[in-house]
Amino acid sequence: MPVNNLAAVFLHYWVASHVFIGISSLRKIPIGSIFDTESREIEAAFRYAVIRFNKVDNDMFELDHIGDSVKVSDSFELSTAICSQLSKGVATIFGISNTSTSPTLHSYCDEFDMPFITTSLARNVTTPSSMVLHMRPIYARAILDVMRDMKWQIIQYVYDSEEGLIRLQQLFQELNSAEYRDLDVDVKKVTSAESVFASLKQIDLEDEKDHVNILLDLPIEKTEKLLHLMGNDQSINRGSFNFFIGGLGLLELNLTRYQNGGLNIIGYQMVDFSNLHVKVFLQHWEQFDPRNWPGAGSQKITYEAALAIDAVHLFTKTMHPILKMDGRMFRENTRYSLTNSGRNMGTKCMAHPVMPFGQGIHLKQAMREAKFEGLTGTVSFDEYGYRKNISLTLMELTMNRGMAKIGQWRGKLEKLKPQIWRQEKNDTRIQRITTILTEPYAMEHKAPFKDGKVPTGNDRYYGFCITLAEKVAKIVHMDYIIQVVKDGKYGKLLSNDTWNGMVGELIRHEADIVIAPLTITAIRETYIDFTKPFMSLGISIMVKRPEDQEPNVFSFMDPLSYEIWMCIIFAYIGVSVVLFLVSRFSPYEWHVDDESGISNDFTISNSLWFSLGAFMQQGCEISPRSISGRIVGSVWWFFTLIVISSYTANLAAFLTVERMSSPIESAEDLAKQTEIQYGIVKSGSTYDFFRHSKIALYQKMFAYMTSQNPSVFVSSEAEGVQKVKDSEGKYAFLLESTTNDYYNQRQPCDTIKVGSNLDSKGFGIATPIGSEMRDHLTLAVLELRENGELRRMTDYWWKEKGECKMFDTTLKRDSGQNSLTLGNVAGIFYILIGGLILAVFMVLTELLYKSKIDSKRMKTTFASALRSKTRLSFRGKQESETPHQHQSYSYTAPSQVISLDGYATENTHTQV
Repeated sequence: MPVNNLAAVFLHYWVASHVFIGISSLRKIPIGSIFDTESREIEAAFRYAVIRFNKVDNDMFELDHIGDSVKVSDSFELSTAICSQLSKGVATIFGISNTSTSPTLHSYCDEFDMPFITTSLARNVTTPSSMVLHMRPIYARAILDVMRDMKWQIIQYVYDSEEGLIRLQQLFQELNSAEYRDLDVDVKKVTSAESVFASLKQIDLEDEKDHVNILLDLPIEKTEKLLHLMGNDQSINRGSFNFFIGGLGLLELNLTRYQNGGLNIIGYQMVDFSNLHVKVFLQHWEQFDPRNWPGAGSQKITYEAALAIDAVHLFTKTMHPILKMDGRMFRENTRYSLTNSGRNMGTKCMAHPVMPFGQGIHLKQAMREAKFEGLTGTVSFDEYGYRKNISLTLMELTMNRGMAKIGQWRGKLEKLKPQIWRQEKNDTRIQRITTILTEPYAMEHKAPFKDGKVPTGNDRYYGFCITLAEKVAKIVHMDYIIQVVKDGKYGKLLSNDTWNGMVGELIRHEADIVIAPLTITAIRETYIDFTKPFMSLGISIMVKRPEDQEPNVFSFMDPLSYEIWMCIIFAYIGVSVVLFLVSRFSPYEWHVDDESGISNDFTISNSLWFSLGAFMQQGCEISPRSISGRIVGSVWWFFTLIVISSYTANLAAFLTVERMSSPIESAEDLAKQTEIQYGIVKSGSTYDFFRHSKIALYQKMFAYMTSQNPSVFVSSEAEGVQKVKDSEGKYAFLLESTTNDYYNQRQPCDTIKVGSNLDSKGFGIATPIGSEMRDHLTLAVLELRENGELRRMTDYWWKEKGECKMFDTTLKRDSGQNSLTLGNVAGIFYILIGGLILAVFMVLTELLYKSKIDSKRMKTTFASALRSKTRLSFRGKQESETPHQHQSYSYTAPSQVISLDGYATENTHTQV
């Protein structure tokens, strides 16, 4: 084998063996866990996450779980478990802590630089040196934000544990700030649910207040028992009590019996069960036997168990990049040596001096800087090891409706809305469908039918949405009546936390269904439910249709700009002058002429004629003889070749395409000019789109619109369309693309859509939150879409009902090629006729000029000379055939002798 091949093989096996050794040393990374004997669900979720990682995601390493189950309230047991974990060389410890033993655990971890990830309640620590990472966030401010927005001034805080006391301290720390000083908190520590119920019953008998606001910080078992006692006692006024559940898992409570009303309950939910990531996890979680895996076997998981799973993901996601950078970083700090010999490299608690975990600080720092999406939302930490950027869902169950999402807390409370009344389930009653009168979605008959019948009931209305309501009603088998929204608005959230328009009618239960061009938006989705969209659209621009350009008689000049035409003219003159000068100074351009003696063909007129003939690609009877003259002719021919070829190539495109020109073709064009104003409807989804947009272009456009005086905002789409028509091209209107297309098809067909859509959204059928009709309506919409009925309805109302079929509804550039018309090329005929007229005028001038010269030379009258020339022009052939006497002319050559190329001419006198 050649030496080179042997070296390559040796290098291959050396690299492979070292990589294998490095990987094998990283195959198992020990981690420890310390859970309380009572926290079986949290421990089961933690073990599940470890096992699933080892089976599915172990592309670089596996987790070697070393777990202990102790009474975390016992300092001795906790200390023993920690030392046992350290001696086995764990890289990180997971678990929970107790308020009384938490200082012990923190002391051990800080002393030995051992990261500890806990799901327990976080204390307020102001130093970043702690080795503890808290998966559970501090959310006292989130609680107070809800109470402030709900205008709770006096709150009864009820708790039963040391953990509740810590949360109370956190609440008091926040209450010291100015924004919460209006809140007054009364504290009560209890021992059982019965004692809480007895206190509430006494308050109900003695307190004359309309509402009693209670912050309930109790375990789930005690909370459910208290609610059960409240629900069974008919003597207590349950509607006067507002309960705020202090934990982060409101949906963990069994509230089935209260879904139809009976109690006012509000609280936060940390695990979003509608999240796709959570749904995928629960599909696996429900397959486990709850006898071996407490908490499994269902489509639910507690937020503390979810925190434990996210803790495992935090460690594994942090280890991957660390091991990629340095695969041997933890070789000396785990209980496995490089060769997997089993040598224990752990830390002894009693060792002196203390031997901390060498990579602990680095690992804790890496985990603190990690960020990923887990079951509990975005997992990220601040410099102190506390969760940040958390998202909590605010849920509410009231006396008058079931459980519903009413807000979101992301550092501040968002989308908190007033009470929404739940629609009573009644399959036999008539559904009230509200809509808004706008073409072509819903219109009202203004005159009787052809048979003289006056329209009544639902027959009063017609349009796309009316047809949609008919077809949907047939599918879901419902009876309905159509009503028009009273205030003529789509729906906007007002400053007093109420809604107007169709959204407001749904919230106030004045309507059951909205079938109208109502845009699905995030803010509306928070207050009402939408079906799948029945129409997709976007915000578009409407402008007045530009006038079609009249054919230009000089269109043949368009392929070249006026600057190029001027340069060609100057080049023509310049080349002619240069050719004249070159020919004058070059001795090779002079030659002997039998009649006139020494002559030069390139006079100034001949030079101009030569250049013109070359440009017109027709040639000339003379050509340069000298090298310099031929160089001038060659470069001019090349120049004309390129120019004429370019002109010919562009001529066809310019003369066979008719265009409509518009100064506005996109939103960017609108934003960068001020001559053409633009506006929107002053309420609705388009207004909200510009007001809340984070895109600089749309922010600039909204600032311009709000600064205009008079206002560019309009109260309705019809008003905006009319403003476009009346503005003579000085106003552009932004509206939904479908409405834009419809109005562009209306007579007098003087509006048009330009540019692409600014966004993408859809119209949906709306129902109140919790309505059982929503799912049935969604299936109906999907059925209409799949069988093509929605497409046929759209074509009917937009195309077949259109009045401008001869026009395009959008402005297109270079829309196609057409045959040339006389209007396109009339200019060349004008030039031809003008040239002929000019030639006739020139011949008359030449005739008169020559007659005048001859009259002076022949000493006769001008009229006689003119008659002679005219007679000769008409009878030239006959004159030439008739002998006549000629005049004699004399020409005297110069007196000197001129030498030209070896030829000499003597002084002569020629008598002619």
